[in-house]
Amino acid sequence: MLKDFKEFAMRGNVLDMAVGIIIGAAFGGIVSSLVSDMIMPPIGLLLGNIDFSNLFLVLKAGKIAGPYASLAAAKAAGAVSINSGLFVNTIISFIIVAFAVFLLIRSINKLRRQEEAPPPVPTTKECTYCYSSIPIKATRCPHCTSELKMS
Repeated sequence: MLKDFKEFAMRGNVLDMAVGIIIGAAFGGIVSSLVSDMIMPPIGLLLGNIDFSNLFLVLKAGKIAGPYASLAAAKAAGAVSINSGLFVNTIISFIIVAFAVFLLIRSINKLRRQEEAPPPVPTTKECTYCYSSIPIKATRCPHCTSELKMS
């Protein structure tokens, strides 16, 4: 059983998938940082110094009564809240990741289309009488002088 598992784990596809998952997780961290540290602060500044990570709606106060200055304070008090700001950050992160994956798939499809280019249009044909190679538009074979039917 251990031998079968080792054989399975060492297949090329499994290793490729593992590398993809690891790189995907790292990419997810980069995108999360991009959204929360680079994109959302200027948007919050444009909208009047709003910190999106602290946009929340308290449904039920915690052990310590509100109002809470931040989401961390509300969580520390045990308050039940809807964290709309974190949701907006997550949606923007998803859109960035989805767009990056779209660009990757699009470039892979372009490469595949180039590989599957149609064969070149033939410029010669074979004489049906002497089997010599002749130009495709020829009406008479230059080798055997046979008259060729146009096809």
